[in-house]
Amino acid sequence: MTVWESSLAEAEVALKEDKFFDGVQYINSCMEEYGKELDGEAGPKLVKEPEEFLSLIQAKLTPDQQKVLQRMFEVRGDIITGLGANKRAAVDYSCAQKLGADAAALVEKKAKAEEAMKQAKKTGKVPVTVITGFLGSGKTTLMNRILKEHHGKRIGVIENEFGEVGIDDELLEAGPLTTEENIVEMNNGCICCTVRGDLIAGLKKMVKNSEKTGKPLDGVLIETTGLADPAPVAQTFFADDYVQKKLALDGILTVVDAHHIVQHLDEEKPEGVENEAVEQVAFADRILLNKCDLADDATLADVERRIRMINEPVQIRRCVRSEVDMNFILGIEAFSLDKVLEMDDGFLEENQDHQHDDRVSSVGIQVKGEVDQAKLNEWIGWLLKERGVDIFRTKGVLAVKGMKEKFVFQAVHMAFSGAPQKCWEEGEERICKLTFIGRHLNREELEGGFAKCLA
Repeated sequence: MTVWESSLAEAEVALKEDKFFDGVQYINSCMEEYGKELDGEAGPKLVKEPEEFLSLIQAKLTPDQQKVLQRMFEVRGDIITGLGANKRAAVDYSCAQKLGADAAALVEKKAKAEEAMKQAKKTGKVPVTVITGFLGSGKTTLMNRILKEHHGKRIGVIENEFGEVGIDDELLEAGPLTTEENIVEMNNGCICCTVRGDLIAGLKKMVKNSEKTGKPLDGVLIETTGLADPAPVAQTFFADDYVQKKLALDGILTVVDAHHIVQHLDEEKPEGVENEAVEQVAFADRILLNKCDLADDATLADVERRIRMINEPVQIRRCVRSEVDMNFILGIEAFSLDKVLEMDDGFLEENQDHQHDDRVSSVGIQVKGEVDQAKLNEWIGWLLKERGVDIFRTKGVLAVKGMKEKFVFQAVHMAFSGAPQKCWEEGEERICKLTFIGRHLNREELEGGFAKCLA
């Protein structure tokens, strides 16, 4: 048995077992090998440009070769129909027909795929919204707005932080229907690469808990770290069989900081490293142009122009402090696998890991005790002035001497804000937590500087 015959057999087994993502890997491998065997020059087009491949080679095919290709196209069409890529499936069925396959079953499959392209299909799966956006864009503020909204929905939350010390879980203000078992926090890694397995495990645990307790989820929110590439996160909903059956990606929402986005879009990265800000805009189904109060009309128009250069059809909504109509971001059924495959035809390939810029790191500080507010203000002021260009994001929850509330502060580059929030509970240990994310961070300098602020 040849390599392509073995891969084709494995693809057919995967199809029977509804393992559609595995099936894509097998059938594409099969077609890649068979394409090389048929024509060394045109062969590579068989996988990603099947119609052009046929236009170049069909006249030279033997009847047996045509039958093999018919079988491959039909199998791949069936597999990607299972993933919801109906437009791409219709192309494969059409190619099978061009090769002489006129069975009524194939005609019906193509017709169903074309009909499914025209209308949204209710799947009964739990809808998932991925909230992404560069560091400090306003994602957590948006999460809090969603969770506090009186929508009556039971929502699960997955919170991902790049830093080694978890801060965002303390910044989240859960709504009445968001319980502790429905919140999963993942620190010190990015769900697009190093802790992607944790994302899958978290989703499975959340769904199984909801089924066990008889309290079904109405939706799941995933807030990615600001350094996440959304493509591998989105691929998760097709790569794992359980996740693919139980959950559906409703949409990717990118929160954009109107004041800082252009500098991040223009940042030059080392060779082989993707610009996360560009990827986040490119994969967005909706864009929330946030912090519009910090930019004038001309700047906002320029930012929208830059966004449309990357993602021309995306819907953009301007806002301040992430305030937006929930209908713009939830239950939108906006994610389209067909659309993504048109933009990135390698989206369903395995090993979609994201290579981070190794100049960017995080420093986490966690210290028992309290800080002196005057010393803290002086140090933070110096730090943002002298190091603010390279410190993308700063956030912390601090115990301040003489203050009964937790002092929560956040900074994006040199823009700083902070205020007392909820009170420390009686008997709760007073701990200071800070996270810095940026380029060329000096851990010793940051730890030493903060130590001098302790009361």
